[in-house]
Amino acid sequence: MAGDILNRFEEDQTEEKKVGTDKKLRVGIIGTGWIAEAHIAKYKNMADVEIVAGADLIPGKAEAFFERYGVPNVKCFESHTDMLNSVELDAVSVCTYNATHAECTIDSLNKGVNVMLEKPMCVTVEEAVEIIRAERKSGKILSIGFQPRFDPNMKKIKEIVDSGALGDIYYIQTGGGRRRGIPTPYGTSFIAKETGGIGALGDIGCYSLDMVLNAIGYPKPLTVSGYTSDFFGKRPETYKNHPEYAEAFGVDDFAAAFVRLEGGIILDFRIAWAMNIDTPGDTIILGTEGGLRIPSTDCWNGSVGGAMKIYHEVAGSQVETEIPIIKTDIDLFEAKLRSFLDAIKEGGTAPIPSSEILYNQAIIDGIGKSAAVGREIEIDIPEI
Repeated sequence: MAGDILNRFEEDQTEEKKVGTDKKLRVGIIGTGWIAEAHIAKYKNMADVEIVAGADLIPGKAEAFFERYGVPNVKCFESHTDMLNSVELDAVSVCTYNATHAECTIDSLNKGVNVMLEKPMCVTVEEAVEIIRAERKSGKILSIGFQPRFDPNMKKIKEIVDSGALGDIYYIQTGGGRRRGIPTPYGTSFIAKETGGIGALGDIGCYSLDMVLNAIGYPKPLTVSGYTSDFFGKRPETYKNHPEYAEAFGVDDFAAAFVRLEGGIILDFRIAWAMNIDTPGDTIILGTEGGLRIPSTDCWNGSVGGAMKIYHEVAGSQVETEIPIIKTDIDLFEAKLRSFLDAIKEGGTAPIPSSEILYNQAIIDGIGKSAAVGREIEIDIPEI
């Protein structure tokens, strides 16, 4: 009995929020590929959501998608602009490949529709700026798809930094990757230059950057010395059943960078879809009063790989404080969509604001530009 009482303090105490169903939000899905499957699976179980429209460039793909997921009476289009012009919508999920994120998002905002934009935000910093300009002009909510933000373990990282336990932050090492994990289960849209635009940098690198940048308040990036490579993506043997994919590969499968941030903070970053090692290392945040180690994972997916540790000094002794993993049953993807919808209904603000992810995108774009010229460059973010 005593043990049961004590165990209650270890359980996730998150209070479940009641959802009003008096008015259903009319939602459309742009792009019915891989990530759209996660969106529709969550939306169809939300009592205050009605999925009314969908668009995909491939003829018949949208119709087959909604039929497969048992969602009837959905109007389907081969053009997102036709969908926006034909159907009254409260919100859309933009689930297209990276290269069309900006176009689909800007068109939706210009039509007065709220947008849940999947990560990465887009391909270039110039596109990100145009998206934000459309967002501000529209007055609508634009939230970016970074569901790891809703993990209490991720929130704990920010709480530790905000508490002052680490002092002034001056150096961060972060990144992650997969030993073998180039995403091609649904063809070449992730790896072709004309559709993906960026590779590991945008797919999982944006998560890694957000984890640490969010923790330290998203300081402005100033300069970057970047490197990218495609050694594994260009090898036919990488793709057992489709060696021809090597010819289509036009993005990065590995990237590394040295980034200078406002406030005198240095960011040492690396990310990989494929490499000859299990992990490029744990995430480390160094401050004047303490250091935080965040264990890596075998396949980087926006999570914490184990109990974190703070290295600090107490009464002249060098000590370590372990931060246990927080147990939770939160569905992070559902939390991402739910927070977006609640912001629409309650007149709130974007759960993952574009103003922050602009800096994330600027770093990713800067790494590619620096790698292309082979030297450090200043990160130029156009005025909005």
